[in-house]
Parts: sequence; C-alpha cells; structure tokens
Amino acid sequence: MNLLQKMYKRRKRIDNYKTVLVTIAAFIFAFIFLLPIILTITNSFMSSSEISANYGSIFATTEKGGKIFISKTVNLKFIPDMVTFSQYFTVLFKSPQYLIKFWNSIIYTVPIVAVQLGIATLAAYGFSRYDSKVKRIIFFAYIIMMLMPYQVTLVPNFLVSKALGIIDTRWSIWLPGFFSPFAVYLLTKFMRRIPTEVIEAASIDGADEWYIFSRINMPLCKGGIASIAILVFFDFWNMVEQPLILLTNTDLHPLSVFLSKINSGEISLAFAVAVIYLVPPLLIFLYGEDYLVEGISYQGGIKG
Repeated sequence: MNLLQKMYKRRKRIDNYKTVLVTIAAFIFAFIFLLPIILTITNSFMSSSEISANYGSIFATTEKGGKIFISKTVNLKFIPDMVTFSQYFTVLFKSPQYLIKFWNSIIYTVPIVAVQLGIATLAAYGFSRYDSKVKRIIFFAYIIMMLMPYQVTLVPNFLVSKALGIIDTRWSIWLPGFFSPFAVYLLTKFMRRIPTEVIEAASIDGADEWYIFSRINMPLCKGGIASIAILVFFDFWNMVEQPLILLTNTDLHPLSVFLSKINSGEISLAFAVAVIYLVPPLLIFLYGEDYLVEGISYQGGIKG
C-alpha cells in the first residue's frame, strides 16, 4: 500500500511539474506574440523626436520611387522617456484625413458583414434543406471559389466592376463582399448538423418554411452566425488589395491601406493610428470570444 501511495505521489508530482512547464512555455509564447502590440501601444505615447531618434530613417526613396535600406540599426524601446498624447491629438484633431479613412473602414466593413450574413443564412438554409443535382453543382462551385485566393479573382472583379461602371465607388468594394462564398459554406455546414427529426417534427406540427428557418435554424446556428460575423469582420477590416486596385481616389481608401503604405515622415503618427485601428476588432473579439469558441467547437449541433 505504501508503495502504491509513493508511486501515486510521484506521478502527481511529475504531472504538476509538466503543468508548470507547459504554463511557463505558453506564457513565453504568448508574451512573444504580444510584443508587437505592446511595442505599438507604448510607442504611441512617445514624442515624434523620440521616435525619430529610436528608429531614424530606415528607408530612402530612389529616383524611380523605390525603397532602399539606408539604416539597419533600430532601437526597439518599450518605455517612453516622457509620456505624451501629442500623436493622438494630431491624429484626432489636426489631421482629419486619418479619421476619414477610419470611418471608411467602418463604412465598408459593417454593411458587408450584415448583407453577407443575410444572404448566407438564406442560401445556407436552401443548401442544407433541399437536395438536388443542381444544388450540389452550385455548392461545389461555392467551394471552388472559396478555395481561390482573392488575388486570383481580383482581375475578374475589376473587369466586372468596370463593366458596371462602379470603379472608384464604394460599390466596387461592397458587391464582391456581399456575395463572398465563405459565410455560405460555413453556415451550410452548421445547418446540416441540425437533426432532421427536429425539422420533421416542426413540419408535422404545421410549421411553414419561414417558421422553421427563423424559429428553429437561426437560434440553433446563433453561435455559428456570431463566429462567422467576427471572422468576416476581421477579413474585410484588414483588406488592402481591393481598395488599391478598385479605388483610385485615395479619399475613399480605408485605414488599412494607409498602414500598408507608411512613409518615412508618418512613422511617428503611424503608432497612434495603428492603436486606433486596433480598437474595433479588439473590442469585437473580447465581446464575441465566447460566441467564437462556441461556434467553432459546437458547429451548429444541438447540445445535450
């Protein structure tokens, strides 16, 4: 008996050591992944002169407009010598173009998320509820389009937008986003996991299609819809290629385009702009984290 107790205590001690080591390793990796965010936030409270001293001119512009390295020494500094809000004051009050680009990002992303989910829920209900050869062909086409990277479909989108006369308008961004196949595919997978017995029982009780869709399918797919909304928001919030190709008017560009084309004279403001740009997706993630985990793990089934 004493031998068994010793073996049990030894096994428990080894498990505790493993737990501690795994926790320490997870903490180290989490800290490494968070370093860029921490650096961005702390540097946003530095003065322009301090940022210039730490980072200097890393790139130079050639006569042809290209970029070349002129300095390889960068002083990564996490704690500012003197905390200042001058960058935020400049971005929020002195330079309205940054706020205009921020609201452009909102104007593009929110309608795309709302309309794409509206179309996806109806299309996914049809794909999951009815079966036919035509439906299978269309759904296979959705899968093919979803597997294609956006760069492959960028030229067809440009040609279609040019034919419709919507180049350099918000509709050139909205229309391809409204009909993106990503949400349709995932929601179809969610709805297919709803037991057919539930649908058949509702039909026997006299429920029509709209009642089954709105009162049965939608509540059971709530976690999936929320998780897809979060993923779609992140995807289009960070878009860069679409505005660069479809929008020649820089006043219509979202803030993500500015962050991808930072000039040497805007480095001091870029940190504050990046923090402001980070706030909406961070709030959405913190608010919808439970829905995101539930939607991914639950996958549209029925608890019980």
